[in-house]
Amino acid sequence: MQDISGVGLVVIIRASTTFATVPLNISQFADDADPLDIPALQIADSAMGLNGDLLKWAKANPISLTLNVVPAGADDTNLQILGDANRVGQGKVSARDEITATVVYPDGRIVILNKGYLKNYM
Repeated sequence: MQDISGVGLVVIIRASTTFATVPLNISQFADDADPLDIPALQIADSAMGLNGDLLKWAKANPISLTLNVVPAGADDTNLQILGDANRVGQGKVSARDEITATVVYPDGRIVILNKGYLKNYM
């Protein structure tokens, strides 16, 4: 039987400027949404040629990662700090962090996503 629960999930966020010396250990996940969401990734595309021939090609796309944490918790506060540091605005300098996310699954599997950036935050 496969255990698909997320109990014990940890995501370690390293931000090149904002959290350079001490990474963020994210473990306070909300239960009203997927704690860690990576949507389907399109790896190929296709079309029909003029004479009805099927054409296909590989397609590179970035991997998007969404974390849903407990509002107003310590992890939420730290992610707000990261978001604020990377936001641009008048008279403000962005940290322009390069993000590395290390996902440690409950079964011990580890997935590392690197050379990322912060795209959205709440």
